[in-house]
Amino acid sequence: MLSERQELILRLVVDDYLASAKPVASKSIAADREVEWGSSTVRAELAALEAAGYLTHPHTSAGRVPTEAGYRYYVDRLIASGKPAGVELELSRLRREIDEAMRETTVALARVNDLMALATAPAPATATIHRVEVLRLQPTKVMAIAIASTGDVAKRVFEFDRPVDPGLVEWASSYLNESLAGLGVGARMIANRLAGRELDPIEARFVATLGPAFTELEQETGDSLYMEGASRLLSEDHRGDLPRADRLMTALERRAGVLGMLRSALDERSVFLWIGGENPQPELRSVSVVGANYGLAHRNLGAVGVVGPLRMDYETAIASVRSAARELSRYCESVYS
Repeated sequence: MLSERQELILRLVVDDYLASAKPVASKSIAADREVEWGSSTVRAELAALEAAGYLTHPHTSAGRVPTEAGYRYYVDRLIASGKPAGVELELSRLRREIDEAMRETTVALARVNDLMALATAPAPATATIHRVEVLRLQPTKVMAIAIASTGDVAKRVFEFDRPVDPGLVEWASSYLNESLAGLGVGARMIANRLAGRELDPIEARFVATLGPAFTELEQETGDSLYMEGASRLLSEDHRGDLPRADRLMTALERRAGVLGMLRSALDERSVFLWIGGENPQPELRSVSVVGANYGLAHRNLGAVGVVGPLRMDYETAIASVRSAARELSRYCESVYS
């Protein structure tokens, strides 16, 4: 554990380096109005922080820069403080569609942080059937629609040899909603539920005919990764902090790996971070990822985050992903309740 004095000096070094991108000299720290000690004390504490692995310096005559361990200590204190950074994302236009919510979230996060933003839609394992509709389009034509809690929709039109009784269609819509609403999306589960009821022969045949519309819903609900802001991440402002930008973009284009990385943090209750070498994806160990999970009170459904260089504005990143996760959680409560 660091002393209060060492924590303050480390914070000042990180803040200065984040703002200037230049090694921080001891005289700069000693001149700060928060520092009450002389230059010799500051130099001694900087040396101690370097010996402990929190700081390093590019060459002998240069000032100090944070190491990955220094960044980690810094962001852990930011998270623990819960200090708001005055960042609130304007997500008031969230639609009733998950796709729109994810896209709007990544656009807002990328803009606020001037970095690349990521968001994952709710995983298929969390999807349930939200609503079922059966509609009589023509005397011999019926449409069955299944809507998942993730916003995915499966619909199918069925042709019959004879006119279909409107009363049968109305009954089927009510019956299927009662039987399937809230059931997890899965062909076997749905088929078992539909086959497990005692129905008269006409009803049973009609429900069996419509069944594929609901079992196909499992194919419609897939893992979705939303990415926004690649041009921001690769802009001139960040280029000097991303020496391997080509390898980074190749890794980000492998969407399955990025999706797996974010899914691996679904059990986290709060903001999560990977700084450099901490990242579970080896190809992304030249950057930092700041994320937060969103979902329902009893379970997380997905994650939002930003990707940036090690020298990034962690305070804004943490505050913005918290805000985005909070807004998406509110949205999910309204959609899934």
